[in-house]
Amino acid sequence: MNENAWRAILAALSDDAAREVYARVVLGERLDAAVAALAPARARRVTTTLTSAGLIAETPDGHAVSATVFADALAAAPRSPRPTGVDRFFTEGRLTGYPSRAGDRRAVLAAVASRILVDDERLTEREISERLAAIVDDVAAIRRYLVDEGLIERTRSGTEYALTRP
Repeated sequence: MNENAWRAILAALSDDAAREVYARVVLGERLDAAVAALAPARARRVTTTLTSAGLIAETPDGHAVSATVFADALAAAPRSPRPTGVDRFFTEGRLTGYPSRAGDRRAVLAAVASRILVDDERLTEREISERLAAIVDDVAAIRRYLVDEGLIERTRSGTEYALTRP
């Protein structure tokens, strides 16, 4: 089965007549009885559609439902790669999980810092909070963690933030 087999299955099941015939065959009715109410040309098209999608298969006794068609289609479908590194803590650019391991926390915070500030840029607390809000839910906590980890620095007056220099 190829990786796009699911498309043929969905296309077949999106046809009302094919879906009804398939359901009747799944429930134990013979295919010839299930298509008997259809015009001969339509019965042939429905049978061809269900067969080519792999939903039913021709047997010596007529037709039978393929018991593994859905599992086979899922197994053949390409899997999206799992995120690695700090990306596994982000979903669509937002921090969705805070790591428990110190090394991962540091890497995640470094990624956040690099997303909100560039070298030699100074931001007010309001500006940095606005940028953090686009990435994290708890702005104050992450801002504090960034300062505590030494990734960003706050002026003595506490009015501006900047990336620390290595």
